[in-house]
Parts: sequence; structure tokens; C-alpha cells
Amino acid sequence: MSDAVIRVENLSKKYIIGHQQQERYTALRDVVANGVKNFTQGLIGKRDKDLEDIAEDFWALKDVSFEIKQGDRVGIIGRNGAGKSTLLKILSRITEPTSGKISIKGRVASLLEVGTGFHPELTGRENVYLNGAILGMDRIEIKKKFDEIVAFAEVEKFLDTPVKRYSSGMYVRLAFAVAAHLEPEILIVDEVLAVGDAQFQKKCLGKMEDVGREGRTVLFVSHNMAAIRNLCLTGIYLDSGKLNTLSRIDQVIDIYNSKSYTNQSTSYHYENTHKESPHFVEISIVNPDQSGSFTNDESIFILLSYFHQNIKNLVISLHIYNSEDVEAIHSSSEFNIAKEENLDCLNVVTKKIAIPNGLLNVGIYKCKFVLGVRNVCIYDTVESVSFEIVAPKVFVPSTSPSDWKGIISPNLVQWS
Repeated sequence: MSDAVIRVENLSKKYIIGHQQQERYTALRDVVANGVKNFTQGLIGKRDKDLEDIAEDFWALKDVSFEIKQGDRVGIIGRNGAGKSTLLKILSRITEPTSGKISIKGRVASLLEVGTGFHPELTGRENVYLNGAILGMDRIEIKKKFDEIVAFAEVEKFLDTPVKRYSSGMYVRLAFAVAAHLEPEILIVDEVLAVGDAQFQKKCLGKMEDVGREGRTVLFVSHNMAAIRNLCLTGIYLDSGKLNTLSRIDQVIDIYNSKSYTNQSTSYHYENTHKESPHFVEISIVNPDQSGSFTNDESIFILLSYFHQNIKNLVISLHIYNSEDVEAIHSSSEFNIAKEENLDCLNVVTKKIAIPNGLLNVGIYKCKFVLGVRNVCIYDTVESVSFEIVAPKVFVPSTSPSDWKGIISPNLVQWS
């Protein structure tokens, strides 16, 4: 007998998108213009094709199949429009699939968007009991959990206030507390937690981890890769409505990140030579042997040139982010550019920057270059450059650096 609590087979969801050329409101000038247009088209017996409605099929999900076992903490990732929220709505029985089938064992509590599941005219107290009843719990069971829910949500003063008067943060706090504490077998949470403050998000992630340890199942959608990695054991990567990968969360995130950076490059070249304001002309990331691959036991060099137009005190800022958009390095030429820079008649300065070896951990990194004058203005920004650091060819430890945590991985020096 299978221990899967969620089974999805060839699941598809189609929407009909209508494109109609129509103004949101009509002014007097529009009435006059449309009247003249219709009159002339009537004379020549022609209908404007732009006014015709166009229907288009859009597959939010297409032939998605997977199984989730009891106690799994599953992170669902993908770009905007990949079908993540549609999948959760189908699993929550909010939306019907176009084809395919799903099988779910156990009660499902969902937190998909601000306001889902609450009646705006009822108070916070009444909504707690209402949600418990919807989940199939009796009044005694809900009462046992009530104080714990209120303490977690931190809304004691507003319990008897209609929730329509709650802020979005209060709404989410109470909604999550209800969903997590009323003991559903399956907890489904969308990106809605981003509405809360950082402290509450941390508390929610801890609660979801506790729910998973208790043998219940958690499905979590987020663009915060750090939160997904810390909470989830398994990952589902949706790409344009199709299942791309179902595997260990680390592997799924690595595949997602590698695809996200396919349009990135280790070099940048500015084509428009007629731009007169200061701007970057060329940027290249190279290693000592120019092989194009980078290991964490060798230095990385950044070659850049920029047009300065004889503007002094220009500052170059370098920001390097890891694949989870955490800033790993932030450096600036602010303190030495005045000494180094010799403004020439060509208005172009070339520089070479070195990132020391043994600093960054294995992974994909995105660079952001900013050219400007401190506290005055920003002239140019380049964010299309990235590079990947891999493990050195000779690696002694039994564990791979790809399994190491952290952004930096410096070479430790023995202190004698």
C-alpha cells in the first residue's frame, strides 16, 4: 500500500484568455471618434479587425504528475507564471482541473493569499471557530487550541474586531496561526508570508518545520530560496506549467538557478558609442589562464573600462550576490579612485580588480556594477554579468563543496 498522501496524475489546467481592444472608460472625445469611425466603416462595408475579440488558450499546468509522501516538506519553485499558485489552488479544491486527477488523504489547510478563508464581517475570534469547523473539528477541539493560536498570531487586542479592519500583516498572522495549529494533515502555504515582518516569517518557518516533524505534510511556495532550502527536504520545479524536476531540494534549487542564469554572461560590451554621460564600456570576468571556468582555489579577475567624460570623483561599486540573492560581497573604489584615476583625452579608464582565491564557496554568482558619484547621482548600472565557481580538480575531503553551506569558504591557515 502506498504511503503517498498526495498523488497527482497528468494534471492540466487551461484558461481562456480574451483580448478585447476596449477602453476602460469612455470620454466624450471617444464617443465622437468612434461614431465617425463606425459611420465611415459602414459606408465602405468594412469592420475594423482590431475591434474583434480574440480568444487564446493558456495552459497554466500541462500533464503534471508526482507523489508526495506523508511528512514530506516540499518546496515548489519556479518563475512567475510557472503554475505554482494554480497547482496549490487545485490541491486546495479552490479550482477545478481541466484534465487529470488528484488524490489527497487527510484534511488540508491552505494559506494562499491575504483574506483566503476568512469572512470579513466576522471577528477574529469567530473566524477561528469558523475555520476549525470547516476543517471538521468540533468546538471542544478548537477551544483547546484557541489560546495557542491567539498567542502565536499576537492579535489579542483585536480578537473581537471584524477582520475587515485588520491590516494585511494582522490578517496573515491570524490566518497562518489558524492554518498551522488546527492540526491539518496537509498544510499548504503560498508566498503570502512575505506580507509579514521578518520576525514573524522566521516564526512561521519554525512552525512549519515543527509541523513536518510531527509527521504532517507541508507544501511551501516561495521565491526566497534560502527559506525554501532551510525548511524543505524535497523540491518541485515548475517551468511554464510543466514539471521540470522533482528531487532533493538542493538539487532542484541548483537546476532552477542554473536555468535562471542561462541568459547571463561573464562579459558585457556597450554597443552605443554615442552615449555622452559616464557609462561602462566593457566588463569581463576572467581567471589566470583565460579558460573560462572558475574554481575556488584561484583568483578571479574583473577587467572593466568606463567612459568618464572628465567627471571627477566617480565611484565604481561592485555587488556580488549568490544564487539565493544574498549579497556576498559589497566593495567600492570610493577610497582610492581619486589617486588612481588619470583622466585622459579619450575619456576612457580601464581597471583590473582581483577577488582573492579561496574566498567564495562553490555556486553561481551574479554581479552588479554601479558607476556614479556618491550622494549625487548614478550614471550607469550593469547586472547582466555572472560567473560560476566549481570545486578544484584535486579535492581531498570526502564531502563535495557543493554540499557545504555558507557563502564564503576561505582557506584556513594554521596558527602556530
